[in-house]
Amino acid sequence: MLVRAFILHAGRFETAKQARIVVKAGQRRSGLGVRDEGSAGPGVCCVIVNWNGWRDTLDCLASLREQDYRNLQIVVVDNGSTDDSVERIRSAFPEVKLIETGRNLGYACGCNVGLRTALAGSAEFVWLLNNDTICPPDTVQKLVRRAMASPEAGLVGTVLFYAHEPTTVQAWGGGRVVPWIAYTTHFDAPTKFGRNCYTTFASVLARREMLKEVGLLYEGFFMYYDDSDLCLRMQKTRWKIVMAEDTAVLHKEGASTTTGQKPFITKATTISGLRFIRRNSGIAYIGMPLYVILRLGKRIVRREWKGFSAVCHGVIEFVRQPTP
Repeated sequence: MLVRAFILHAGRFETAKQARIVVKAGQRRSGLGVRDEGSAGPGVCCVIVNWNGWRDTLDCLASLREQDYRNLQIVVVDNGSTDDSVERIRSAFPEVKLIETGRNLGYACGCNVGLRTALAGSAEFVWLLNNDTICPPDTVQKLVRRAMASPEAGLVGTVLFYAHEPTTVQAWGGGRVVPWIAYTTHFDAPTKFGRNCYTTFASVLARREMLKEVGLLYEGFFMYYDDSDLCLRMQKTRWKIVMAEDTAVLHKEGASTTTGQKPFITKATTISGLRFIRRNSGIAYIGMPLYVILRLGKRIVRREWKGFSAVCHGVIEFVRQPTP
């Protein structure tokens, strides 16, 4: 069965009952993945990266079928899945453009494959969306409306709610980052986006002009920090982050990772964090050692020796290859 949509009251969850999931089977709408030139509104291309997560991706795509914004196309980038994701996605959603990378390039590289495809077309906006999200039918409409009302908006953030606790905000658009130690926090209530703020790329609408000017995601991040890095680069230009405050997207968070992958994730995050500091801090020579000490100390306190080893391996790999 496919999750087709979820019901919410006035764009917000006030009780769990108001966030009930509506499950249906079959009944496809035509046109998903194909730009409808006859529809009003600027073109939007949604980019989703999948890695061994076909169940979540199918649920996400099913919710996109219910979008009331018809000038929408979908690009799914399969990032070297080793399961039957490609066959299942293609079978359930033959109208969606599916790109196979052949191997796991990491999230930033996978996104860039989709972004380049989107920018090769005529879409005015690109919607980066995690595959473990469920979107109400008016999500695209609200994101575009906010972008059109704010010509300075390079990125439009989304209000994310926990899928397992849909009355609780996971991230009010994004958060704040401390560049010299790569420390990030999420906003959980309305906040003004200022210096060193970022919007999470679990769901964000990006303006084509901004991407052309600022560039795509930095491909040295296998996972994490790609959103913060691009937002800091954007802050050096005329573009701003704005919020579509009336949006409400469910996010499962971390659905493509498992417990067995934790050492690898720790290693990859360590490398990304060090590269982020190197790129964005004027005192990286202080920040990078402190970042490593804090990560190692945390694992010593928790007696996470596999994690301790993973941090060390991440540092070694970074020293060998500070930039990809």
